[in-house]
Amino acid sequence: MSADTRSHQAVGRPGAARRRPVQQRSQERCERILDACAGLLDAVGAGALTTKEVAHRAQVPIGTLYQFFSGKEDLLAALAVRNLEHYLQRLDRRLFAEAPVGPAGFTDLAVDEFVAMKRAVPGFGQVDFGLSGALVPAGVRDDRHLLDTDLDNNTAVALRLQALGGEAFAGADPAALTLRLRVALEAADAVLKLAFRSDPDGDPALIAECKRLVRCYLADQLTGPAGGPLAPR
Repeated sequence: MSADTRSHQAVGRPGAARRRPVQQRSQERCERILDACAGLLDAVGAGALTTKEVAHRAQVPIGTLYQFFSGKEDLLAALAVRNLEHYLQRLDRRLFAEAPVGPAGFTDLAVDEFVAMKRAVPGFGQVDFGLSGALVPAGVRDDRHLLDTDLDNNTAVALRLQALGGEAFAGADPAALTLRLRVALEAADAVLKLAFRSDPDGDPALIAECKRLVRCYLADQLTGPAGGPLAPR
């Protein structure tokens, strides 16, 4: 499956944006609004973010912002979706270039790429594929479904990683794999939050432990006693 095909297995969030920009000028304006949102997240945090300030930073009238996004939650959701798409594209390039073997190799690259974005991408520390903080900002009613209205954020990410992983997870039962990737994501998320809590670049020892935890869990869960793929429990 090509990167383009995978990238268009988009998570579905009906109604997240009021209208999808078609013309290049509108697309650029929409991206500028999201860039402004990401920059403000680093400056003030998700709790203090306002659509008025986002519009001001993006140098667009507030009415223009509301042409694309119905409010703060939709704006953050669109940023989370964009972050996930960028992450999957970056990870796909690394998978192609480095050709890792099995779930362990896939896991290491997946964690490495997430950490790289955490260090470098504006706003990613506040909103990655969902809200990173413990508190839900005012104006956000459903932070657990920013990527998809029907699936929680980590289930949506698990499905995309499952599709991207391909041969790395060959032979695993699809439904069981989705569940186990979701559990792995929940665990990795907790450890990586700890890694970045006191170190803006992420504590290297905790990042290494995150990789080890996920590798060991998936090795145990996806491999049966004879070394073959594990059937559903």
